[in-house]
Amino acid sequence: MDKVILEVKKRQLSTKSALTQLRKSGRVPGVFYSKHHEPLTVDVEANALNPLVFTSKTHLISLKVDSGDTFDCIIKDVQFDPVTDKIIHFDLIGLEVGEKVQIEVPVQIVGTAIGIKEGGILQQILHKLEIECFPNDIPEHIEVDINNLKKGDSIHIGDLNVPNVTFKQSPDSIIVSVTHQRTEKEVSAPLEAGEEIKEPEVIGRGKSQEEE
Repeated sequence: MDKVILEVKKRQLSTKSALTQLRKSGRVPGVFYSKHHEPLTVDVEANALNPLVFTSKTHLISLKVDSGDTFDCIIKDVQFDPVTDKIIHFDLIGLEVGEKVQIEVPVQIVGTAIGIKEGGILQQILHKLEIECFPNDIPEHIEVDINNLKKGDSIHIGDLNVPNVTFKQSPDSIIVSVTHQRTEKEVSAPLEAGEEIKEPEVIGRGKSQEEE
């Protein structure tokens, strides 16, 4: 995995007004965490951070602080504005040689499923997988080959074999499957007596601790 340099500034103020002004200036506040270092509040140009977030790959980051410190790390968490989808906060976690780390890695679907040609519909259930490994073994993404996937078949986490990587989710968790198409009768089927139409659940995004 290639290492990307990310230049940040150490910041002092974490008030709501200071963070708002920071974002208006085109910068994003964040926090660097490490077992061997006190939490470090930083900020970075949004244009420098965006390519590391809006991507299908995991990046190893060389964090260069204007104070002169340098840390190897990865992006652990990102918070987005619920209206604009702009990044409003990010967390970094430090990496140490010889110490395993738990992170989420993107799933990359490879190939064309046989089941699609049979009239099935491809459904990707998981887009990221939580793994544990040493820093040097972190994959940019997890490839899932669907070429042999027939209609009604699924690929589970337990079906994957990635060297030096331990999956933290259940082996029975489905990553991708090819399902049968719903018939017009199934789509327009009337409700049973007493059955109610349920509204979709809305999941809100929380605020960072700095904004509370």
